[in-house]
Amino acid sequence: MGGAVSAGEDNDDLIDNLKEAYYIRSDLVERAFRAIDRADYYLDEYRDNAYKDLAWRHGNIHLSAPCIYSEVMEALDLHPGLSFLNLGSGTGYLSTMVGLILGPFGVNHGIELHADVIEYAYQKLDSFIKTSDSFDKFEFCEPSFVAGNCLEIPPESRQYDRVYCGAGVQKEHEDYMKNLLKVGGILVMPLEEKLTKITRTGSNSWETKKIISVSFAPLVLPKHNTNGKPKTVPLPKYEVRTLQELARICIRHTLRVTTDGGDSQSRGRGSSFSVGRGLAVAGLHKYGPRFKRRRVHRRHCNALVLATRQVVASSGIGPASLDSNNNQDEEEAGEREARRPVRGSRRSGRSGGGSVVEEEEAVEEEDEEEEQEEEEEKETGELLRPQPAVNLLRERILGLPLPEPLKMYLLYYREK
Repeated sequence: MGGAVSAGEDNDDLIDNLKEAYYIRSDLVERAFRAIDRADYYLDEYRDNAYKDLAWRHGNIHLSAPCIYSEVMEALDLHPGLSFLNLGSGTGYLSTMVGLILGPFGVNHGIELHADVIEYAYQKLDSFIKTSDSFDKFEFCEPSFVAGNCLEIPPESRQYDRVYCGAGVQKEHEDYMKNLLKVGGILVMPLEEKLTKITRTGSNSWETKKIISVSFAPLVLPKHNTNGKPKTVPLPKYEVRTLQELARICIRHTLRVTTDGGDSQSRGRGSSFSVGRGLAVAGLHKYGPRFKRRRVHRRHCNALVLATRQVVASSGIGPASLDSNNNQDEEEAGEREARRPVRGSRRSGRSGGGSVVEEEEAVEEEDEEEEQEEEEEKETGELLRPQPAVNLLRERILGLPLPEPLKMYLLYYREK
């Protein structure tokens, strides 16, 4: 399944489209999606297709459509400190996004049928940790993967707060999946051609909600050994962090908070080691860089102008010319003129007519700024690109009076 939203030019554009289509509905999920470029999980020769709302498969490597991952992330209702099990973890794309929300004291496990896909997933995870600036903006719960069939988990294994299955579940395996959950936990899986959310409300009580229609390949049934008994697949080990690892987590968290001006207030629920306000938000903008935001803003303005023209036409007032022969400058001038009364009327409906003048002045200043940028773009012949964002945490660590090996340890041996 896929194709529910239009293709994007880059990862931010894809996320904008998912938000407009209401697949991404919460800020927490949006930040996780923006932090990881979907194209990084594609093979290089297929990267051009990464921002389409379509599933992708190459051999055993598989990624679901972005709209499916969006619905899954929203349905899981994630927050720091939870335990998560990904059945059919694949490339690790979803597990990595989940790890950005769970924080350092969560549990992030995955089971994948194909050993070559697990190797691929660990390569992508290693690349994310070593090269992505987003890694330094979050407290991260690193995923662990094991090879095996998810239908061969021993019945005495531990249970999880959140479980997702990335393959179609037959009705006869529904109870098996439910038993992987703790009381209060949430299971999301494709069940009978519907993406389904199941909440365990008690030892033997459940709440079920159908989300959207989907089409997934079915679970692969286990193969029996020669003695007729299926083998069992142990889940990843739950390892207690070493004192050295805890110290690194604490130091990096402290540096984030002090760089952030001391504001460590949680943006989610649960752990105090949640994302700090400044470092976390820097670079995790609602839209892309400045030139990107301007393009999105104009797209929204075009919709406003269209609606305004329809209102004017229905009221009997002569509409603005829609002659396709008008040049681009005349169209932009018309958009700016149409935008002023629309914005003014919206503001005046809230706070009285006196604010219309202020709104029009703000619009004029914005228009002048855009015109100045457009003139500079024409002179240089290229878009004005913003300066690359500075990784504040990395710069702060490099500035500490510490031995170089210790700095590199705090940086997770970053290659940048």
